[in-house]
Amino acid sequence: MNILDEFDTIAAVSTPFGTGGVGVIRVSGSRAFDILRKIFKGKTDVKNFKPSHFYHGVINDGKNILDEVIVLPFFEPNSYTGENVFEVQCHGGINVVDSILDIILKNGARLAERGEFTKRAFLNKKLDLAQAEAVADLIHSKTKDFVIPSSKNLKGALSIKIAEIKQGIVDVLSKIIAGIDFPEDVKEPEYDYLADEFKKYINEIDKILEGAKNSNIMRQGITVSVAGKPNVGKSSLFNALLNLDRAIVTEIAGTTRDVIKETLDLGIPVTLVDTAGIRSDNEIDKVEQIGIEYSKQTLDESECVIFVYDASQGVMEEDKQILDMISPDKCIICANKSDIASCAESETGVINVSAKTGKGLDELKSLIKSKVCNINCEDIDYVTNIRQQHCLQRAREALSRALLAAEYRELQDLISIDVKSAVIALDELSGEVITDNILNNIFDNFCIGK
Repeated sequence: MNILDEFDTIAAVSTPFGTGGVGVIRVSGSRAFDILRKIFKGKTDVKNFKPSHFYHGVINDGKNILDEVIVLPFFEPNSYTGENVFEVQCHGGINVVDSILDIILKNGARLAERGEFTKRAFLNKKLDLAQAEAVADLIHSKTKDFVIPSSKNLKGALSIKIAEIKQGIVDVLSKIIAGIDFPEDVKEPEYDYLADEFKKYINEIDKILEGAKNSNIMRQGITVSVAGKPNVGKSSLFNALLNLDRAIVTEIAGTTRDVIKETLDLGIPVTLVDTAGIRSDNEIDKVEQIGIEYSKQTLDESECVIFVYDASQGVMEEDKQILDMISPDKCIICANKSDIASCAESETGVINVSAKTGKGLDELKSLIKSKVCNINCEDIDYVTNIRQQHCLQRAREALSRALLAAEYRELQDLISIDVKSAVIALDELSGEVITDNILNNIFDNFCIGK
């Protein structure tokens, strides 16, 4: 982006394109209200708009009225971006929204880039980088549960904790530098004190990083495949878990010939995969054989595998051969059709389920979640993304080097180099030190209009 573009007045549609009750167009920049004066007519003139009010009127193109609208003005610096902002709420038809956006662009705005509204909020210090990334997490959240920790970050939970850690490290660094620069007036801090402080902040960073795996799972999700030989009820179980008829179910062996994927919300986003029944048969055609090969590949790539056998028949040799293909630490064994099985006793390590009656499905869902990670989102204080985790790990590594140097009683001006590196890594996390490439990469993952 050209540096001059940073000061343009920008506009974008903030609601999904399509037919709906309401469409919202957002405009931000120094010329926002000048543009609005040209296209809006209501009982109140734009120059008399007040904060915390909304105004009814019409949008016109100079000749024709385009729509009856509600306008919400936000005045700098008390707006989302820190600039003058207005939002137009119009009827949600595609052509209506497009027409209003077009007349705004013709009167001096340009189309916003991805994430540019939030980028301006960051540049105008309305949000720090961790809070801006929390906005993206909320928008792209794949589960209801992930909204809870994301909203904590938006309110500043992670930012506040990082600021506390950074301030503590800076205080230690200040004492080191004072001892180096003014040796006649200030004594260098004791090495035992330095070691204790470095250990303390390493532990604080470790506490945040402990949730890194869970953070990544909540954000990216896991893949769970349903596997077994033909006609054991894999597709029926797949449909029952989703509570919809997604996979074709028949009594004919080899009905499923390709992997079928759907998303399941278990508090963590789950990509549920129905695989082709695995079997060895001379009558298998080429298409089914390809599907079986895909199934075997999926077993290796999945974080969790639900192995299904027919409870009315018991575990047969073909079942054992498939079970041997699955890593035990990620396998859940399900005895399906338990509603018609003669034996009601449950085998150790086996869940009795019935895709037909729904028996055991809740237990199976709970086991899937606990198998990969047992997360209670309400108990999570901080979620981090890969970029933030990398910054924290760099800060930890720098403090670990400083700790080792303090334990070996090395020169404190050398120790200060690693301490400064830790501070820089934390500054990069919050956005106080950031490159254009990293910044653009972050906001390119936003949607247009946010």
